Amino acid sequence: MTSVDLLTPVLLEAIVKRQAVAVTYNRTEAIIAPHILYTRHGDLHVDAVTIERDGKPPKEVKLGTYKLAGLSGVRITPRRFTVSGLFDPAAERYANEAIMTVEPA
Repeated sequence: MTSVDLLTPVLLEAIVKRQAVAVTYNRTEAIIAPHILYTRHGDLHVDAVTIERDGKPPKEVKLGTYKLAGLSGVRITPRRFTVSGLFDPAAERYANEAIMTVEPA
């Protein structure tokens, strides 16, 4: 079992429950709000809004893409999130690739 296989259930649970996830990505600690888990070129990715990076809110709210193979230290936090208006589940990039998307409130 790979580390990606271990991360997938955690991210699926976070998406369903709309709970933020603490991660390390490119040696940076972050808290993200995962909105969709999908495949691109055969690799798993999650698009998420960054809530905190190194303990501070980001300067700009945006939906970022994280390749699961680059994530470590993934754990669900008790922090809940609302679905961002930046997220469009019908976007062409997700067509036939989505595994799980966040449901609007």
